[in-house]
Amino acid sequence: MEAFKTRRDFLRASAVIGTGLVLSNCGGSNIKTTGKVATSATPDENKMGGEVTATEDLMREHGILRRALLVFSATAIKLRGNPAAVPPDALQKTAKLFKAFGEEYHEKKLEEAYIFPAVKKAGGDAAGYPDILVAQHNRGREITDYIISATQAAKLGPTNAEAMAQALDAFVLMYRNHAAREDTIIFPAWKQTMTAKQLDEIGDRFEDIEKEQFGGDGFEDAVKQISAIESSLGLTDIAQFTAPPPPKG
Repeated sequence: MEAFKTRRDFLRASAVIGTGLVLSNCGGSNIKTTGKVATSATPDENKMGGEVTATEDLMREHGILRRALLVFSATAIKLRGNPAAVPPDALQKTAKLFKAFGEEYHEKKLEEAYIFPAVKKAGGDAAGYPDILVAQHNRGREITDYIISATQAAKLGPTNAEAMAQALDAFVLMYRNHAAREDTIIFPAWKQTMTAKQLDEIGDRFEDIEKEQFGGDGFEDAVKQISAIESSLGLTDIAQFTAPPPPKG
């Protein structure tokens, strides 16, 4: 059997074949089947999981970047307390992950190439955001380059600890606002510019770009990388971040 080009191709074929097998065993059915699949088969709505849509893909990529922001926030706190205890390599790995997965792939190859132009062309309230978002992309790249450069030393000293902490805090505040607007304004507006068929096709295109960029599943690899960084910094157990009860009275 010819190899499937994308995960979506496999899921579609699996759903169609599965439906055809069920229909072929149903007596009295008026739906004609061929020797391979049902001619009028539809995707199995009860199939567990299903394919990842383009907008879901974008949002889960934001999940990786948000986890990087959490590392930056935790590091900023430690830098103000005991900078010598902060391992520069963990901070550098986080910045490099953000650069490779966030800036060079998610931002440049997807948002700036496909999403922002479509939103601007469509007009409306969302059309005023892309120029600001691109400016923030560019500022973010300056900050990640600074982090990578400043973490070349074996240790972070008190002379640059506060400057680094301030840069991390500013980056986190900017990107939290940035990603939240994209998730709730830009991505929904972009989705409205396409038909269901076009959205499905662009999802396949995004998957092709991901494979071209990373040689495989870039998202799964990014999950492994950020998980390893969190583990090295003692941030894996999210129970430690459970909020205390509110004040009584």
